[in-house]
Amino acid sequence: MATTRELLLTERARARTRAAALDREFAGIAAAASEEGTDDEHDPEGATLAFERQHTAALLAQALEQIAEIDAAIGRLEEGTYGVCVRCGQPVGQDRLAARPAAATCVQCARVK
Repeated sequence: MATTRELLLTERARARTRAAALDREFAGIAAAASEEGTDDEHDPEGATLAFERQHTAALLAQALEQIAEIDAAIGRLEEGTYGVCVRCGQPVGQDRLAARPAAATCVQCARVK
């Protein structure tokens, strides 16, 4: 069975891979939008480039936020406070940590958020 640190590092690697792919996708969309002759408003393919760009940017922001949450969890692990709610000081709970290894709060505090 993998240690908590290994699990967090694996999750972080996945999130970094996703962020890198989204960053490349965002760059491709930006390049396509700058091409001459791009008719973004009347695209017969469906969504406009502006929509695609915003959607990709939102997904990229989520991936970067996940990386930050994982980094914070690794920091709590190193400090010896992993599994303790940062808001109320009670245990986060094994079920919650199994579902969200980077969880910083217990279920009750997460609901208040």
